[in-house]
Amino acid sequence: MKKQKVTTGWKATVAIAMANYIEAGAIIAAASSLTLWQTYLGIDSVGVGLLSALSANALGAAIGALLGGYITDKFGRKIVFNYDLLVYMFGILLIMLSVSFPMLLIGTIITGVAVGVAVPVSWTYIAEEAPSKQRAARVGAAQLAWSIGPMITFFLAVLAEPLGLLGSRLIFFHLFIVAFITWYLRRGLPESKIWSDDNEKKKLESKDQKLLQSSLKDLFSLKVNRQAIFLLIGIYLFWNLTAGAMGYFMPYIYENVGGLTNGQANLMQAFLWMFTVLTTFFGFMKMADKMSQRFLFGLGAAMGIVAWLILTFVPMNWVSLILFVVLWGSAAGIGAQAFYALWTSELFITRYRATAQGFMYFIVRSGIAIWSFVLPIIMDTLSFTVAGIVMIGFLVIHMVIGVALTPKTRGKTLEQIEEERYGNRSNRISSVSNH
Repeated sequence: MKKQKVTTGWKATVAIAMANYIEAGAIIAAASSLTLWQTYLGIDSVGVGLLSALSANALGAAIGALLGGYITDKFGRKIVFNYDLLVYMFGILLIMLSVSFPMLLIGTIITGVAVGVAVPVSWTYIAEEAPSKQRAARVGAAQLAWSIGPMITFFLAVLAEPLGLLGSRLIFFHLFIVAFITWYLRRGLPESKIWSDDNEKKKLESKDQKLLQSSLKDLFSLKVNRQAIFLLIGIYLFWNLTAGAMGYFMPYIYENVGGLTNGQANLMQAFLWMFTVLTTFFGFMKMADKMSQRFLFGLGAAMGIVAWLILTFVPMNWVSLILFVVLWGSAAGIGAQAFYALWTSELFITRYRATAQGFMYFIVRSGIAIWSFVLPIIMDTLSFTVAGIVMIGFLVIHMVIGVALTPKTRGKTLEQIEEERYGNRSNRISSVSNH
């Protein structure tokens, strides 16, 4: 029997990163077609709320990330790669062929959970397998794919608009095809060497087996972990309260506040993501391994704040909207999501690296779910300006935390970072046992 070829290097990175394309694409495909499904199936406001709350943009992904982080650390990275995309494809198929609300809701939940499961394992695996001098570039590849997914999906939404709901079904079908290709490419991925080595050591230390289990209790027992969680949730939650809400409501804002048509709104978002793609590649992937990460993060954060100051206080016209699209789109490429993906893979010990990511992603997505429910109410009852001021406040908080607490990890191996933060292995065991 012919031995399956092992996938390594940049090819492995691309195979992992491609999942970010279909995951982000699923969020945009659902958001851009929500009104079409509502009309076709006669969905009421409660049904719309359920679809948005349990989607890949909110609680569906939050629950999936919590499960995925635990599974990834307990059973390895490869098991998630083998099965997660099969679940994703089943969910996409249900959405694509939906003829009733229950069918659409079940497909949305399955897809959302599958997206969440894949997030911690993707960022963890890429960082663990990347050369220390290219870790930002490799992690940035996942962010690049995450940006390309919405960009292409928004362009497809513009092109498919004359087809109505059929166009939406075809967009979901393209995600199904890309998911199948990605799953096929992933079959040759080896298990993470860092995880395998750590797992073998854990087995040898049978007397400390109970102490070294991947658990949230162990995660919170060490001060160094609590500090990392504060930094990472601080930058990612407060940035995402703005960015995550934008992903779902920005077309609504363009249309209802700016007076754009649906097609124009989708086109604006497509160009916004295009700028994110460009700065992710030329900014984060090319520069984050070579220059001050504090400066790069701070620059992206400041650009984002300026973008929202323009959107909130300058009358919406083509000039102000284009300025917003260029500034926010560019800021996102070197912003919180890219650095969160990098730092969250660097700042935790191997045995609960993915568990920590899953837990934090759960908190962030749950926060987005709550804010996504409150945001339309604020815009309708108080005004968009009030909502914008709150968004700016979130962005200022995330910038202050990120600039103040930027970790000094650039160019170091994960083993070096682990040694600096946790000490040697025997000290780590002793530290956990004392708690």
